[in-house]
This record gives sequence, C-alpha cells and structure tokens, in this order.
Amino acid sequence: MKIAKKFELDEPQQDRVIAMAWEDRTPFEAIEYQFGLAEKDVIKFMQEQMHPRNWRKWRARVQGRKTKHLKLRNNQVSRFKSSAQRQITGNHISKKKY
Repeated sequence: MKIAKKFELDEPQQDRVIAMAWEDRTPFEAIEYQFGLAEKDVIKFMQEQMHPRNWRKWRARVQGRKTKHLKLRNNQVSRFKSSAQRQITGNHISKKKY
C-alpha cells in the first residue's frame, strides 16, 4: 500500500511534504503535525516518490541532522518556518517515472 493513498494526500500536499522533508530547518514533527506522517512514514513516502539516487542523497542529508528533530534542536528555535523563507510554489525534485 502506498503511503500517499494511506493518508489520502493530494498532489499539492505530496509536493509540500517532499519540500518540507528537503528543507533543513523543518523538523519531522512539523510534517507530522501538518500531514499526520510520522518520521518513518516520511522516509517511506520519500523512497516511494523519489528516484533512488535522489532518495539516497536525501537520506544521507537528513540522517543525524539536528535541525530535523525537535529534541536535538537548540531551544531558541521555536518555529517550524523561517521568517526569511520564500513560498515554495512547485516541486522541482525529480520523482520516479512509472
């Protein structure tokens, strides 16, 4: 069963989850809060949606990154989104072609 179907994410929501997962300062807890996807679900979702090479790059990037986990973060950061962050309008990350 696909994670996207399990949680009934439409295309814009899928794109937003992918964008949030790539963002360094967006913790997994923010994704869970907004979309109901726990960290392990986000990992499975990303693996399903992305080309294997890009998934490996993403996985290496987020593994152990302090900013992706609220418990490892500096206590001074109390928001999900940077005030300087621009609005993302589309997904520019290559996805698997079926």
